[in-house]
Amino acid sequence: MIKKTKTALSVATATLTLAGALVSPQAAAQTQAEANAKKTAALQSQVEQMAEMMQSMQAELSRVKTIAANAADTTKVQELDQWMASMKNAPAHAAAKEHRFTVRGGWMHMDDNRGSTKNTLNTGVGEDILTSEVDQDAFYYGGAIEMNMNNDLFGLMDGVSFGIELGIEYSELGDREDTGLDDVLLLTADTKLQQTVTVNMLRVSAAPKIRFMQGSKLRPWIVPLGLDLNIISPPSDAVTVLNSGMQFGAGADYEILPGIYAGVDGRYHWTPDDVDGVDTDGFTLGGSVAFAF
Repeated sequence: MIKKTKTALSVATATLTLAGALVSPQAAAQTQAEANAKKTAALQSQVEQMAEMMQSMQAELSRVKTIAANAADTTKVQELDQWMASMKNAPAHAAAKEHRFTVRGGWMHMDDNRGSTKNTLNTGVGEDILTSEVDQDAFYYGGAIEMNMNNDLFGLMDGVSFGIELGIEYSELGDREDTGLDDVLLLTADTKLQQTVTVNMLRVSAAPKIRFMQGSKLRPWIVPLGLDLNIISPPSDAVTVLNSGMQFGAGADYEILPGIYAGVDGRYHWTPDDVDGVDTDGFTLGGSVAFAF
């Protein structure tokens, strides 16, 4: 009986051992799976927490940007309001007037006589019989437009203005003068074949003009070299009415009223040769009134 009992216990023990051996791997596998699941859940929870933190940070950043933008806009609006207020309170400043229209006139003196010298039979033959001999002094008047280009002489000198002047002048040397043809035809003094003539000249010029002391009421100036076109009347014996030459000048203007200038003007006019017997060399000296625009 006892042997049977020991045998039964041995069999039971072996059976339990075998069952435990069979069950242990399954239990271990289930335990590992549960551990992995817990880790996965923990990682997923951390990821969700990080995502929530990122969303919170983005929302805070957006709020800060909105506040900063509103503050910047407010500052800009305030600055614009201040600028507008200052512009309304500031006195109005007119744009600088750099160009000028000038009216000028005065005395002209010719280097040589415009008319006949009457050196041949007292007639002027061989000289200029179409124009009677007149005085070398005359009066002139005219005008000019001066366009200012810059106020620093092309970057070379501050306060020195450079401009271009386009001018026109009329000068008169004699009125109701006799021509030399009456003398050539040996007519008496009481009998005239031709009408009397006015001895005059029209001068058209273009010249660079350099002004000093920019910003001052007193503005000295020079014309270093300019172009002259002289139209004479009556024509020369060769029936020539036009010649070209050069001019050099200097003067000064003073602003007597805003935009209005009074000045003095002196120039010398020179031509390389006379106009087929008529010399147009000489100088002019006079005054001027200029209006800035």
